[in-house]
Amino acid sequence: MKKLLFISFLLPLLLFGQRSPLRDSVYIKTDIFEVVYSEVLQQPKFVSYTVQCPNGSAPRKGMDFYSFNGVVTSDNLDYVNNVWDKGHMAPAADFNCTVEMLYKTFSYLNCALQHERLNRGVWRILEMHERELAQQYSVRVQVRAVYGPNAEVLPTGATVPTGFYKIIRYNDKVEKYYFPNISPTKSSYTDYLIQ
Repeated sequence: MKKLLFISFLLPLLLFGQRSPLRDSVYIKTDIFEVVYSEVLQQPKFVSYTVQCPNGSAPRKGMDFYSFNGVVTSDNLDYVNNVWDKGHMAPAADFNCTVEMLYKTFSYLNCALQHERLNRGVWRILEMHERELAQQYSVRVQVRAVYGPNAEVLPTGATVPTGFYKIIRYNDKVEKYYFPNISPTKSSYTDYLIQ
């Protein structure tokens, strides 16, 4: 009996080891985007990318988000039965040259808890604007997630961003937008332009 208790106590330690402290900022550069990810928040803090495929047509059918080895991220449970979409920070449609490239956007490193009406509304239209610009210019985009002092922490552990900055650079021009992470109160993405 003592041997059985000893094994049941040690087995979890042997299988899972000591848990490392969660990191606040992990920098990762992939071949399509750069990210600073917070394991503490289980959300991205910053994502940067260049639009690659303004007219791509690779299908995304059947794709879903996946974990990234070595980084504690959000997961599917954070998005169940609530208003939060799995919001791509680097949009899938900006990288749909090939199925392989498109799939790389589905990492949870590139996914934020984004209000469904924001993600499917003015944010989506602004992503279309990026691709329209990319038909003429090289378009570099930065997305910064904001976590205010009253940011909601879900029971599953992920923190909901309170807002998003999106900075679009092209042809020596800069467009800077700020979107609160709520159901939009304005109908056009240009209403969120702050610079």
